[in-house]
Amino acid sequence: MNNKSLVQRLNKITNSIKYEIINMIYLAQSGHPGGSLSAASIISVLYFHVMRIDPKSPQWDDRDRFILSKGHACPVLYAALALRGFFPKEDLSTLRQLNSSLQGHPDMRKTRGVDMTTGSLGQGLSVGIGMALGAKLDNKDYRVYVMLGDGELDEGQVWEAAMFAAKYKLNNILVIIDCNKLQIDGTTEKVMPLEPLVDKWKAFRWNVVEVNGHNVDEILTAMKKFKLTRNMPTVIIAHTVKGKGVSFMENNPDWHGRVLNKQEYEQAIKEISGEKEKSNEINAY
Repeated sequence: MNNKSLVQRLNKITNSIKYEIINMIYLAQSGHPGGSLSAASIISVLYFHVMRIDPKSPQWDDRDRFILSKGHACPVLYAALALRGFFPKEDLSTLRQLNSSLQGHPDMRKTRGVDMTTGSLGQGLSVGIGMALGAKLDNKDYRVYVMLGDGELDEGQVWEAAMFAAKYKLNNILVIIDCNKLQIDGTTEKVMPLEPLVDKWKAFRWNVVEVNGHNVDEILTAMKKFKLTRNMPTVIIAHTVKGKGVSFMENNPDWHGRVLNKQEYEQAIKEISGEKEKSNEINAY
């Protein structure tokens, strides 16, 4: 498959993921749409092209690992797992219901394909580093991917973990920051300024790559750079738009954890469906 065809396919999958995010959160009348939508392109690239995984064997020892440290954005992960074949797509309609396997934060004990239970912000990178170091000690070649929210970078544990990864030259771990510039209380600049973010990560001795987090071609290129990096960990700072794809949600912090009424749901589905094309390629997985 040439690069143009690959980008087109991943964009279609991204839109299908967004469709499922809106649908499941509306049905549940609970969830976090903004930060789920902002991560959709990145998750699409990881689960449908980059990561070495097997839906038929979710505990395969040599699989790549993914940790959604910003666990409240689990609808984007659940949508990808369902479309990838880890569990039936019909299960998405049970989001946050009593006894459902799809709870409000990822649970590795309940959901096929989830590598780490998350929800308490700031902890995912530490766990991912443990996995990456374990791979090195066991002479395994799997890679570990950790997604952080930019608001999550307020947590000191993130920076302690970053120092550790650099010390042990863990080139098999990739951090992806969903840098949508918003958190629950407003802009990251107002709550706790992060800039100069690139310089911070470089000072912690990480390989730093910046991308447009909605440009699949740029994301793919950044993933290739990660795989070619030696003797140091890599972080991708993905500049995104919270609520991407739904006009009234975009760049609006109110949609961090708000749910849609019927009119909003219908408009959101219409806007996403305007970009979305049903693809038989998705069902082939």
